[in-house]
Amino acid sequence: MTTIDLYRTVRLIRRFEERAIEFVRSGEIVGGIHPYVGQEAIAAGVCAALRADDLITSTHRGHGHVLAKGVNPARMFAELMGRESGLNKGRGGSMHAADFNLGILGANAIVGAAGSIATGAAWAQRRLGKSTVAVTFFGDGAVNEGMLLEAFNLAALWSVPVLFVCENNGYATTMPVDSAVAGSITGRAKAFGMPAFTIDGQDPEKVLAAATAAVERARAGKGPTFLECTTYRFDAHHTFEHRARLNYRSDEEVAAGWSRDPVEIQGARLSVDDRAAVDTEIEALLDAAAGIALGSAHPDPDAALQYLYASPEVFS
Repeated sequence: MTTIDLYRTVRLIRRFEERAIEFVRSGEIVGGIHPYVGQEAIAAGVCAALRADDLITSTHRGHGHVLAKGVNPARMFAELMGRESGLNKGRGGSMHAADFNLGILGANAIVGAAGSIATGAAWAQRRLGKSTVAVTFFGDGAVNEGMLLEAFNLAALWSVPVLFVCENNGYATTMPVDSAVAGSITGRAKAFGMPAFTIDGQDPEKVLAAATAAVERARAGKGPTFLECTTYRFDAHHTFEHRARLNYRSDEEVAAGWSRDPVEIQGARLSVDDRAAVDTEIEALLDAAAGIALGSAHPDPDAALQYLYASPEVFS
């Protein structure tokens, strides 16, 4: 993964999210989204360390993860808009994006739940004799959830090839992490004998370096690693806040967060011309993607029960 490739990914995620917010405001995306603005370096750096056949699970704030893993932006826009050409034919929406062909086992709106899915999937792949590694992303609020701690236990006990990535943006919705987490976040993983590190989650290259080491360790059969990526969410927890105007963060705090923008950090490593070329490329890509999504049909209400069950039977 080159410097320019990392920049391309963080820029893609940033502009995708900004456009998605515009579609929320225009009503094309109904119900709102959880913006990933500010946390792009984590998705970009971690997914750059993976092979195409490696697996990820995501969260309610998951657009960045799936884009970094290779999802077509047109299909993701269409999914957010509830269109038939969407990633999951408009049935999954913002919080349940999945594409098994790309190793994306799904975003999960249940806090902490995806860790057990990734651990089970990685264990199953190892039982099949494959060298697949799984990554699960989650926020700081998830480290207090029992499902995730159970996943830590089994992953460490059985040396499962899984990487636990905590995106610590300082808040569980509106609750500061210091008010929610006793001890330390890395201490949770260390208690299970798992190597755990705190890294700068605003720098894509630092994330890539740490993730590469953890993935190589897992692939070599040495078990799981825990990465706490310190980051900052620049936008709202959910776009509902754009109307509600919740006052849990000061303007000064948000401005300080913006001072370490991952897009600017990575962009500064490129020449002016190279950066401008990537920016132009991304805008053209997203223009085309938005056009495809907006031109796609809405699902037929009569087909509402399709794709919900493993069996083709329709239950009445």
